[in-house]
Amino acid sequence: MEKKNLDWANIGFGYHETDKRFVANYANGAWDEGELTSEANITMNECAGVLQYAQTCFEGLKAYTTEDGRIVTFRPDLNAQRMEDSCKRLEMPVFPRERFVQAVTDVVATNEAYVPPYGSGATLYIRPYMFGISPVIGVKPADAYQFRIFTTPVGPYFTGGAKPLTIKVSDFDRAAPHGTGHVKAGLNYAMSLHAIITAHAEGYDENMYLDAATRTKVEETGGANFLFVTKDNKVVTPKSESILPSITRRSLMVVAKDYLGLEVEEREVEFAEVKEFAECGLCGTAAVISPVGKVVDHGKEIVFSSGMEEMGPVTKKLYDTLTGIQMGRIEAPEGWIHVIK
Repeated sequence: MEKKNLDWANIGFGYHETDKRFVANYANGAWDEGELTSEANITMNECAGVLQYAQTCFEGLKAYTTEDGRIVTFRPDLNAQRMEDSCKRLEMPVFPRERFVQAVTDVVATNEAYVPPYGSGATLYIRPYMFGISPVIGVKPADAYQFRIFTTPVGPYFTGGAKPLTIKVSDFDRAAPHGTGHVKAGLNYAMSLHAIITAHAEGYDENMYLDAATRTKVEETGGANFLFVTKDNKVVTPKSESILPSITRRSLMVVAKDYLGLEVEEREVEFAEVKEFAECGLCGTAAVISPVGKVVDHGKEIVFSSGMEEMGPVTKKLYDTLTGIQMGRIEAPEGWIHVIK
């Protein structure tokens, strides 16, 4: 299939409507067969559960063109599992994992012309999501739901590319203990908007959220997990029950241990020890890894030894290895690459 004539290198990280999307409806205790449709707009009642009580969750993954010309996605089974966890926490019906992966496959295949070519730096972003669509006026779960997947070609998440970010320690909390921080609920992201707009207005790229209970431990940003590298090249990621379990972060820990031979730790990270790390990065589906050069805590600066000019050496090896696996340049662990065609 001939590719769309798009400026792949400058497409940006935004929404570009593609030809087809997947839609399935849940009613009377069961999901229908679902279908691919060209209709990008959604019609719902004014009292729909998603509009009244924000009963919605979502996922994010990407499709890539590999070096040998295949179209693939990265570990979609883990997105299916994470969405199942989100649905259970939000009292929503689970969309079966095998149907989730098949729907991803079908949507990408039918929008093949929008999958950016190898080497362009762009990817096809895939957004599965579910929401309560039936009218709800009392506070309770909806009776009917819609599950959808759309795609959009995107460039790099952070427009500065690999230039290290400057982030601030936020005065806001992202998630509470025993709350919903570990699931991908839409409301979690709505509640982070004020904090990120505030950070941008103050000249920062992102926020570092601390734990809500003690405000002494590193949690995550509004849309990515933290990854730190010690001065002796140990890779450390924060552990907390209120952190979203990033698929990219989990994959990077395997890459660090099994491909690069580095020691890895997932543990609580005290903010007081951040100044001792040599490198810092933000990892997630959208960004893969974005290096952090500086953390500002109410005027006090922590500048990582990796500096403000480029990725630190270990972060770069992690980035190059994972993207090499995704793009087919490096052999992947079994089950990581799902071939569309």
